[in-house]
Amino acid sequence: MKVRQIAAAALMPVLFAGTAASAETVFAVSSWLPPTHTASTVQKDWCDKLAKESAGSMKCNMLPKGVVSAPGTFDAVRDGLADISFTVDGYTPGRFINTQVAEFPFLGDSATATSVAYQRIYDKYFAPLGEHRGVKVLAVFTHGPGIIFNSKMAVKSAADASSLKFRIGGGNINELSKAMGWNTTLKPAPESFELLSTGVMDGTFFPDESVASFKLSMIKHATTFPGGLYNTSFVFMMNQDKYKALSAADKAVVDKLSGEPAARMFGEGWDKVDTASRDGAQKAQGVERIMADKAFVKAVADKQDALEAKWATAAQAKGLKDPKSVLAEFRAEIAKVK
Repeated sequence: MKVRQIAAAALMPVLFAGTAASAETVFAVSSWLPPTHTASTVQKDWCDKLAKESAGSMKCNMLPKGVVSAPGTFDAVRDGLADISFTVDGYTPGRFINTQVAEFPFLGDSATATSVAYQRIYDKYFAPLGEHRGVKVLAVFTHGPGIIFNSKMAVKSAADASSLKFRIGGGNINELSKAMGWNTTLKPAPESFELLSTGVMDGTFFPDESVASFKLSMIKHATTFPGGLYNTSFVFMMNQDKYKALSAADKAVVDKLSGEPAARMFGEGWDKVDTASRDGAQKAQGVERIMADKAFVKAVADKQDALEAKWATAAQAKGLKDPKSVLAEFRAEIAKVK
C-alpha cells in the first residue's frame, strides 16, 4: 500500500505538468510582409505582450512566411489557416465600405493620430455593423500619409501624374486615381520592387517607410500632400473560434491589449520608420521631395468631394447613420490624439 502511495505521489507532478502544458494556447501568426517590416515587428511585439500579460498561457508561433498572399489573408484567418494576422481592406475591392473613411486624402501627417482616431470611430460606429464579421477584430490602423513616388520626374501637377504608370494598393486611392485619369494598377505592396525594377511601373503610391522597407532604390522623386494623398485601412485580427475557445482570463488579456493600445502600437511604429526612411534610404539615394501646390491639391480635392458623397451613400446603405457626420467626427478626433 505504501509503495502504491509513493508511486502515486511521484506521478502527481507529471500529471499537473501535463495539465499545464495542455492549457497553453499557441497562435499561428502570419504576415505577408517581410519579417523586418514595421507591421510584422509590431505584430510580434503585440504577441510578446500577450505572452507576458498571460504569464505564458498564450504564446505565438511566428510563421516564416504568409500562409496566403495579402488579398487572401482575411479569409485565411476566418477559415483557420492562420490564427492571427493583418490585411489591407482595399486589397479586396468592394468588400469593405465603412472602412474607406480612413483612406481619404488630407486626414493627417501622423499614423499614430489617424490610427488611434480610426480605432475610436471604428468601435463607436463600424464594429456594431459587423463588416468584418467572421473574425475577431483586434484593432484597426492606418499607415502614414500617402505620397507619390516615382523614378522618372518631379510630379508637380495632375497632368504630370497622368504621364506615368503607378502601382497602387486599392481602396479610395484606386477610385481617386480613376477619377483623376491616372494610369494605375492595383497590386499588393510586396510586388512593388519587381514592378519598378523591371520598368513595368514608373512609380508607386506609398507612405515614406516603404522606400526603405521594400528597398526601392530606383525611387528618385516624391510628391507629398498636406495630410497625405491617401491612407490605407488595415485590420489586425484573430480567428474567431480560437478566441472563443480561450478561458475567460485569457480573453480578458486579449481584450486588454486590443483596440486603442494595439492601434497606437501600429501607428507609432509606422511613424518611426517613416522618419527613418526619409532621413536614411531616401536621403542616401537623393530623392527629390516637393510639396503639391494649391492647384494640385485643389484638383485632388475637387474629385474627392464626389467620392466622399458616393461613399456616404454606400455607407448609409450598409447601415451607417449620417456618414458625413461620422467623417467630420473622425477628422476632429484625429486632431485630438496626443
